Amino acid sequence: MRTKISAASVRGDFVQEIEKTSGQSLLACNQCGKCSAGCPVAFSMDILPNQVIRLAQLGIVDVLDSQTIWTCAACLTCVSRCPKGIDLPRVMEAMRLIRMQLSGNQIEATQIPAEMVAEVPQLALIGSFRKYSS
Repeated sequence: MRTKISAASVRGDFVQEIEKTSGQSLLACNQCGKCSAGCPVAFSMDILPNQVIRLAQLGIVDVLDSQTIWTCAACLTCVSRCPKGIDLPRVMEAMRLIRMQLSGNQIEATQIPAEMVAEVPQLALIGSFRKYSS
């Protein structure tokens, strides 16, 4: 006798939190890698965007310690290439928000790559624009 497994039953708390915050379905990603292949800043990431999604799908909270979530420029190249229509910058923003909540809304300087410190205000501007524009 087979037990029917629903998508909701395999979503852990971490996955649900990311999905709730981002409005995106992590489990829709089939790991095609098109997001990573087209990412213009992938060269400076410690793990590739599709790997971030995979770790999140598996509920591995350590993905929040990755520099990749801070390096994402929200340029939307990944969104245009994704066959499933996943808005990866929204997922990255959700992970940044969750990371800030876990650290008491304070981000240590070591979490942001040194070469990106001057760029952080631009990333914040892009993130704010995406959050508050419709």
